[in-house]
Amino acid sequence: MRFVTWLLTTAAGVAVATWLFGGIYFTGPSSGQAELNHKIPLLLLVALILGLVSSFVRPVVTFFSIPFIIVTLGLFLLVINALMLMLTAWIAGGVGIGFHVDGFWNALWGSVVITLVNWGTAALVKDDD
Repeated sequence: MRFVTWLLTTAAGVAVATWLFGGIYFTGPSSGQAELNHKIPLLLLVALILGLVSSFVRPVVTFFSIPFIIVTLGLFLLVINALMLMLTAWIAGGVGIGFHVDGFWNALWGSVVITLVNWGTAALVKDDD
C-alpha cells in the first residue's frame, strides 16, 4: 500500500508541476476527456521512472557531490533534484513517453513543487504500515 501511495503522490506532484510551469509538459491532447485518458497513465509512468532515478542514480550523485553540498550548506541538493528531473525527462523521451522538461530553471522549480506536493500529501495521508 505504501508503494501505491508514493506512486500516486509523486504523479500528483508531476501533474502540479506540469500545470504550473509551461516548460514542463506532456505531448498529446490538451483538453477534455482525451487529455485525461492519455496523460494519467503517462503521469504514473513518469512517477515510476522518477522513483527509479531517485533510488539508483541520486544516491551516487549525492555521494560524489558531498563537498559541494557542504560548501553550499545543502543548497546543491536542489541542483541534484533538478538534474534528476531532467534525467527522468530524458529517459521518458527515450522510451517514447512524451514528457519534456525545457531547461534547468524549469527543472529546478518543478522539482521543488514535486517535493512540496509529496511532503504535503505525506503529512495528510497517514500510513498504517
